[in-house]
Amino acid sequence: MPKAHLKLVTPAIVKRTVIPRRPPNADLRTREHLTEAEVERLMDAARKNRWGHRDATMVLVAYRHGFRPAELVDLRWEQIEFASGALHVRRVKRGTPSTHPILGDELRALRRLQREQQPRSPFVFTSERGAPFSTAGFARMVERAGVEARLGFKAHPHMLRHACGYALANKGHDTRALQAYLGHRNIQHTVRYTELSPTRFKDFWRE
Repeated sequence: MPKAHLKLVTPAIVKRTVIPRRPPNADLRTREHLTEAEVERLMDAARKNRWGHRDATMVLVAYRHGFRPAELVDLRWEQIEFASGALHVRRVKRGTPSTHPILGDELRALRRLQREQQPRSPFVFTSERGAPFSTAGFARMVERAGVEARLGFKAHPHMLRHACGYALANKGHDTRALQAYLGHRNIQHTVRYTELSPTRFKDFWRE
């Protein structure tokens, strides 16, 4: 006998959508960085695009300075000193700013980009309509270039930042200097590069 203060209701049948969960990066790729040779292949592939010089320069600048996508697309001409070959780096995520040297090939690529940029913009990397390049647009370009370069895995922009860290660690730069270069506030974020550097064990097995 049902209780007087309770009321029978018809159960509602709701078809819930199961949102697929993205697998961890480790399940998708064996590593999260590119080698120097792979960065070169990525740049060569980007040069084949309609705006090849701009796209290849984006890859080069992101790699050389360990830029996150948001830092790259926000790069402005006022941050570049062509006369002294210096780049004033601004970081996101409360990262520490710094000043980086610009090597000759990168300097020449940026000079050409500035000469050819139409319409003119305070931003270094712009779309054909003159708007600042978007992070999503950069991600799509890197992914397409990765396919063209036949890397064998899906390339994404943050791989260029990691590639920078590993390349500099492999050249023997100490962790503190690397931390300052990449703008890490916490050195634990930098340690991963030196821990996996092959130069860490270069004197093993030597008499």
